[in-house]
Amino acid sequence: MQHPQNTTIIGLQWGDEGKGKMVDRLAENADMIVRFQGGHNAGHTLVVEGITYKLNLLPSGIVRPDKKTALGHGVVLDLWALEKEMATLSAAGISITPDRFMIAENTSLIMPWHRVQDQNRERGLGDKKIGTTGRGIGPAYEDRVGRRAFRAGDLLDQQDLKARLGEFSDQVDDFAAFCEDMMRFTKTLSPHIVPLWHVLSEGQRNGEKVLFEGAQGFYLDVDFGTYPFVTSSNTLASQAATGTGLPASAVGHVLGVVKAYTTRVGSGPFPTELGDATGEHLGAKGHEFGTVTGRKRRCGWLDGVLLKQACTINGIHALALTKLDVLDELPTINVAVAYQKAGVTYTHLPLHWRDFSGVSVVYETLPGWQSVTEGLQDYDALPANAKAYIAYIERLTGVPVTYISTGPGREETIVR
Repeated sequence: MQHPQNTTIIGLQWGDEGKGKMVDRLAENADMIVRFQGGHNAGHTLVVEGITYKLNLLPSGIVRPDKKTALGHGVVLDLWALEKEMATLSAAGISITPDRFMIAENTSLIMPWHRVQDQNRERGLGDKKIGTTGRGIGPAYEDRVGRRAFRAGDLLDQQDLKARLGEFSDQVDDFAAFCEDMMRFTKTLSPHIVPLWHVLSEGQRNGEKVLFEGAQGFYLDVDFGTYPFVTSSNTLASQAATGTGLPASAVGHVLGVVKAYTTRVGSGPFPTELGDATGEHLGAKGHEFGTVTGRKRRCGWLDGVLLKQACTINGIHALALTKLDVLDELPTINVAVAYQKAGVTYTHLPLHWRDFSGVSVVYETLPGWQSVTEGLQDYDALPANAKAYIAYIERLTGVPVTYISTGPGREETIVR
């Protein structure tokens, strides 16, 4: 079957690339926006007409009143977090009716004991901790593959759900309150629960266009990231199909979002990290604090080694370059092109993080532009050296840069 032109948006670094803004912008041309992996450990910040929205679960397209949105079964869902986020957005005037927001019936649920397990494990690791958000994401995915999970569709049969909950009475402190919450969810959330694969398939046959929204970043992928300092889901573009129930051909146009420098929250190797005044400058000007946890992000130069590999594995068709304006004041800009360690030169991510950690970075240095790009919406208005930096990234990756973000607002974007 020939599919209409869908779009998949993913981040190509360690998350926080600005995917939410790009999803919000491209949602204008889509009929449905669908999250396909992760949980409420993701954080997307949108600035629309001066209003800031911070989302963890709801797809970014929810702020557009004429769009349908959904959570695919590749997501793990915390019902309490969803309820709170829905209430916050509803109070801000955003309509979240069942026809505008759907949940795949086979979506695995995050239960209170998952959060406890997650936090206890992280504490037990001491100085070897991974840096999880402690929100139960990993244990929920474990229960899914272990065939123990509660799923969203379980809320549709209240009697069966009550019987099954009784098996977990020793897993929560206040079992009565827990059961009361779950019974409330059977009433408030059941209208949103659908066989999403069927809804999407019917929509595709009717010519609807889907925008797939990724969470986290490619190098947090459980298979291809800096393992074990990764998330518990697949974050690559092909997961858009696997996590929603559509065929692989439905992934469509793949847009990779990359920050003009690199940031990382939490533990794990980071070769281009800057522990100097330049790193502090990037963090301060870029307002680099995690949307979910508020943790200060580690900052460093753009890592071309990782970017090239991410583009190759994900089949990236085009790039969206974000936060270009954060580099405005720098006299020179470095881009990593290789790593060296113990006489070995790496032009791709080594398998073992111990090989990746402590590498010497080979940089190519480019001249800065030292003039203001913030808020620009016309490519021709960019300084010559800013254009040269963009052209360098295109040569490095073999992928065109079609969007350039020059500020947080929806309109602060250059389209080429």
